[in-house]
Amino acid sequence: MNASEVRPADPAESEPQAAGPVAGRGALLRLMPMLTVANAAMFMVYMGIGVVLLPVQVELVDPANKVANFGLVSGVAAIFATLFNPLAGLLSDRSGRRNPWILCGGLAALGALALLGAARTVLLVTIGWCLVQAMMNIYQAALTAVVPDRVPVERRGLASAMVGIGTPIGSAVGISTAALFVPGDVTLGYLVLGAIIAGAAVLFTGAVRERKRPTVETVPLRKQLAAFADTLRSADFRWVFIGRFLMMLGFFSVSLFQMYILQDHIRLPEGLDATEAVAFIAPLDAGVTLLATVLGGLLSDRMGRRKPLVGLSCTLCAVAMLVPVVKPDWTGMLIFTVVMGLAFGCYMAVDTALVTLVLPSADDAARDMGVLNIANAGPQILAPFLASLLVGAVGYDGLYVAAALITLVGAAAVIPIKSVR
Repeated sequence: MNASEVRPADPAESEPQAAGPVAGRGALLRLMPMLTVANAAMFMVYMGIGVVLLPVQVELVDPANKVANFGLVSGVAAIFATLFNPLAGLLSDRSGRRNPWILCGGLAALGALALLGAARTVLLVTIGWCLVQAMMNIYQAALTAVVPDRVPVERRGLASAMVGIGTPIGSAVGISTAALFVPGDVTLGYLVLGAIIAGAAVLFTGAVRERKRPTVETVPLRKQLAAFADTLRSADFRWVFIGRFLMMLGFFSVSLFQMYILQDHIRLPEGLDATEAVAFIAPLDAGVTLLATVLGGLLSDRMGRRKPLVGLSCTLCAVAMLVPVVKPDWTGMLIFTVVMGLAFGCYMAVDTALVTLVLPSADDAARDMGVLNIANAGPQILAPFLASLLVGAVGYDGLYVAAALITLVGAAAVIPIKSVR
């Protein structure tokens, strides 16, 4: 998965003006619900596999080394996805169309998922998951560009909301769906999720037609790197970048290993296994996070202050991470889920608002938001390797404590910001 899309940036911010022919009123009415469907299907695949099917498959291949192997598979795939996503976006930019890439990416993902489901060694699982990432990033990169391509500026807030709704819905439904195939036929679970993404691609491209856009002039890599350096010269933006990076590193270090934590660390009630626990937690987490996102954004607007809420949210995340250390049972895990969901949802809403207030250049907002997405993507590359090393060295308690400390440092990163209260 391209890490920048786990908690996706607002599509309304991805490009200041429509780059091609915008959709008419009738087309917009068809496009809006399809944005939710297409994004929900994408997160069903990412979360259903990443949280349930992939860790189960890695464990089946080599139970004794599951933590180290899962960290390796996840980390390598995250690197691959991060590098492949801009390439996939470049291909759709140059073609002047999005629908063919969405359709081909979704259909090819079905084939890649079938191959992944049949893998029986760590090497083949790694290759298969990278191949799935490649196909899903073709789908994802083109889908992400649909809003700035086709939605007028005055309707992008609604479009962003329709995209955002798909994230918690897809995550919860994807995890619950994947759990139905454990401990039974994991391979069938891959095929079902593959059929869902392929069906969503067919439905989207069939319901939402497009006209060819003007081809976009590509920016040389040297200029992109120079722009990145220019953006980070802004002290306030640099501190926001550091805070986001640390918060995401702490969050993903714990969340990526949730299945193994429930198996090996948490005392579950009799009759409840780790897969059922994950399926129960997923909708609870999605609902609490969505509620906190809305309330956090409204509260920060009413207060007119962002820094205190960002710092408080990071601190609350750190506190939540200590709950399973003190109370490693099912009750503790439920408390952790609720508190973490409240904290993370509020953080994402308020920190995103904070980012928009410290952008170095109003004329280069899309570029600067792209730089910030590195703070979302980078931690997902580092987190699997870091977490697997910590679990091997100091166990799951040590992992939780380290993640809590990382998020606390992230909370402190907002203190030096001067231009925003």
